Amino acid sequence: MGLLTFSINVTLDGCVDHREGIADDETHEHFTRLMDEHGAMLWGRVTYEMMESYWPAVARGELAAPPAIRDWAVKLESKSKYVVSSTRNDFPGSNSHHLTGELRTSVRELKDMTPNGVLLGSGNLAASLDRLDLIDEYKFLVHPRLAGHGPTLFEGGLPNARRLELVSANPLRNGAVAMHYRRIA
Repeated sequence: MGLLTFSINVTLDGCVDHREGIADDETHEHFTRLMDEHGAMLWGRVTYEMMESYWPAVARGELAAPPAIRDWAVKLESKSKYVVSSTRNDFPGSNSHHLTGELRTSVRELKDMTPNGVLLGSGNLAASLDRLDLIDEYKFLVHPRLAGHGPTLFEGGLPNARRLELVSANPLRNGAVAMHYRRIA
């Protein structure tokens, strides 16, 4: 069974608004490596729609982008992407699939069929999956910024605290720190 790893950009004050992080080559190289390490991506509908509105055009070369950003877009297009949605069932993006059925069961089945693990990249979906005790690891890219607004990490709360073990902390040249934690309780 593969692990479910939640990864997201987050500011020092917990903001997960994608516009608040540092979107440079180094950040995109970091997330490209994460994609390479995992067998599939898991998103909620909102994240999928945000991604589908921009990244396929970058991957096709229709929008100008530095090489590291284009590499990320190309790998994203080739990666299997599973989308959880109760309001939409058509996901025409390349290698995109609607994850149906009861959430706990369907995510467990996805983990079972993905030995290299699943990379989860949606904040709201992560909160739901964490409440179901399905997240195994957390890989946050912590940006040296205070956003002063939300949305914030696990904004809706969790039923209880999660104990985590630090696996690694790697600073990037841009000032962000890649934090890798494994759940222990």
